Amino acid sequence: MDFKLTEQQLAIDEGVRKVCAQFDDQYWTDCESNLRFREEYYQAMAQGGWLGITMPEEVGGAGLGVTEVAIMMQAANSSNGSYSAASAIHINMFGPHAIVEHGTPEQKQCWLRPLIEGRQKACFGVTEPDAGLDTTSIKTFATRTNEGYLVKGRKMWTSTGQVADKILLLTRTSAKKSAKSRPTA
Repeated sequence: MDFKLTEQQLAIDEGVRKVCAQFDDQYWTDCESNLRFREEYYQAMAQGGWLGITMPEEVGGAGLGVTEVAIMMQAANSSNGSYSAASAIHINMFGPHAIVEHGTPEQKQCWLRPLIEGRQKACFGVTEPDAGLDTTSIKTFATRTNEGYLVKGRKMWTSTGQVADKILLLTRTSAKKSAKSRPTA
């Protein structure tokens, strides 16, 4: 099996590292010390076209896959910003995937284009105090109303939640079935 990177993959690694090199240790220290989002870095990644690496081409993305985003995230994580650099941008690669796969053309334009361009930020509300990442045990519930949905529940550890313009929220719309009512194999 050949594990050599393609020319395109090598270009991704080099391009991301080039953007990341613009931000020295002092930049990351200042962001951390002042408890502020890494806005300049985020915008530089948007300007480089990196925030849309996995997004469809029809909304301004590159339409690439998980291997390419893994190369990108490795390059970002290897920079002076380390995990702080990766966590500032990772939601763009993974959080809106449900919209990429299942969204209407209108939803894709509304949600994805502003994320790709760096005009908006999103977060992904999954983790709950009593369920962690066990999504089968979440309790946050969305009830349909005439105005949309009424959501009740709690989320925690929502990366970029403090600066997000939109949230992709994982909720229940029906009660969890008990173990007794589940079919057995």
